Amino acid sequence: MFKKILLAHDGSNGADAALEKAAGLCKLTGAELVVLTVYRHHSILEASISMVRGHGEESGNLDDAMRSAAREVGNHAKALAGTLGVPKVQAFIKGGPSARTIVTFARQNGCDLIVVGSRGVGASEGYMLGSVSHKVTSISEIPVLVV
Repeated sequence: MFKKILLAHDGSNGADAALEKAAGLCKLTGAELVVLTVYRHHSILEASISMVRGHGEESGNLDDAMRSAAREVGNHAKALAGTLGVPKVQAFIKGGPSARTIVTFARQNGCDLIVVGSRGVGASEGYMLGSVSHKVTSISEIPVLVV
């Protein structure tokens, strides 16, 4: 049925729920799980006014801090998938606009299902469906499971 499932994970509770569903599907179908965490690139202006600091010194730049946080989220999701019994898991991080990056990554890597949480860590608390999950379902030609 599925050979490669892409899980978009942003560190939120919704993403953890999506991970549980994706893990179940992987165990059921023997599919590989690919975890993708997307971070947003920041402009030079945003980086210059950022309060991001590392150990009391100026942190390299905002993109480096975002990339590092995304790596931690991805590694956590990969470890959690392992504890849920998924035998084959890979984790990746990418910078860019979330929905488009998720869909492009899935297409380029031969994924046949995208799994996303219905709401993540964005400021979309008042919506029935988060803006990223909504956009992924709108632009993807690959089936999308929203948890």
